[in-house]
Amino acid sequence: MAIDSTNSLGTGNLSLQKAGESQVDDVMRAMPHALGPEKSILSSMLQNPLEYVSTAIEEKLTKEHFYLPAHGIIFELLLEFFEKGMQVEVVALVQKLIDKNLLESVGGPAAITELYSYAPNAAHFLTHLNFVKDKHTLRSIIHSCNEAITNAYDNPEDVPQLLDTVETNVLAIRENAEVNRAITTSLAVKDVMEQFAQLCSSERKAQGILTGYDKLDEMCGGLKPGEMFIIAARPSMGKTSFMMNIVEHICIDQKKPSMVFSCEMTTTQIVQRLLFSRARYRLSDLTKGITPSKKDLLNIRRASEEITNAKLFIDDTAGISINDLRAKARRKKRDEDIQMIAVDYLQLMRSLSKQAANSREREVAEISSGLKALAKELSIPVIVLAQLNRGPEGRTGSKPRMSDLRESGSIEQDADLVGLLYRSAYYANDNEERKEEEGVADLNLAKNRNGETGDIPLTFIAPLMRFESGHPAQEPGAA
Repeated sequence: MAIDSTNSLGTGNLSLQKAGESQVDDVMRAMPHALGPEKSILSSMLQNPLEYVSTAIEEKLTKEHFYLPAHGIIFELLLEFFEKGMQVEVVALVQKLIDKNLLESVGGPAAITELYSYAPNAAHFLTHLNFVKDKHTLRSIIHSCNEAITNAYDNPEDVPQLLDTVETNVLAIRENAEVNRAITTSLAVKDVMEQFAQLCSSERKAQGILTGYDKLDEMCGGLKPGEMFIIAARPSMGKTSFMMNIVEHICIDQKKPSMVFSCEMTTTQIVQRLLFSRARYRLSDLTKGITPSKKDLLNIRRASEEITNAKLFIDDTAGISINDLRAKARRKKRDEDIQMIAVDYLQLMRSLSKQAANSREREVAEISSGLKALAKELSIPVIVLAQLNRGPEGRTGSKPRMSDLRESGSIEQDADLVGLLYRSAYYANDNEERKEEEGVADLNLAKNRNGETGDIPLTFIAPLMRFESGHPAQEPGAA
């Protein structure tokens, strides 16, 4: 019995009684289902298994899509016959059900015979299949909502984890409802040949998003969807500057919407760095009393306009949890179609799960795997900065290794790319050596899941907080 909106706000026992009756009605309502279409598609599969069982597989139909358990049993048996190359016919199907002690569960031989002759027209197969899938989606939504309600009552203290679980479950329903249809061989060949022609004409040097550093793009093929790129270094090596240089190239030069999560710096500080680095203006000149030239002012104005027009989203929540980050990233992907995420930096994030409460290593592992899962879920690359431990200081040459990643080996395992940033001047023994090594930097691509590894020479222009390709000796005017 539905509640009358004009009376439900009244006082007294009447409205409570009506509300109670409505709740009882809701509980007693049957879950969404379509038994006729279920029987129809099973009938079509019985009559023409080669055509319709294969179509059902392509459409990702499963036993769980069927509301009636008996229909799910029959469907699963049809799949078994199809996969083994056995001929599907009533007698063999009944015998198989007898062997599995399932014949009575599906309604006996008469039910199989009825199914075989049920479908009035197999041409309606896809229409009826979509009916079944839609009802399953509705049941999944109801189940997910009921589960969320139960957890909200039973675990009121773990709200962040509950929010992430609810959002993940809802997104999973959408993903399961969608079918990624296979492309034909002819279309695949055409796509491959187009890529080949582009490579031959040097129009395309990478399969992913270009970083702006030619050697890095050549070695990794650009940042690809689903990849996690870890940039690790000791403090003061310029991790944030290098990350923002990549973000600048992707978001401003390539006009791809991007999102930055900064646990260390405020949005104003990040934009200030980005603005003056892009304008190639040394902000330190102002503190020295040097007035900006007309050219400097024009460059600053141009850079400010470019940044203003770019779709760059910055979240500077300190100590953001992996659950909050994933939720915010999902919404930005949905609303703005972001193409890349950058995180500064991993060890400043938090995981609020109970398992991580007593183990920092477990917490970092959950954050790392969560970021990798996010990259795959949104099908975009994720750049993550990470801190190294003091290992480099204790070694000759002070060059970092992947084993220096702080607090968890899972970071190395989850990452598709690991770049170790190093500036030799930082470890110079005296001023003369420091002057010789000034500006020299290297990114050691220590892990590359789909390509070669090795050193990538860079030049660090400290006053501009900017990295450029090649060593200073290779580009005399760079510094």
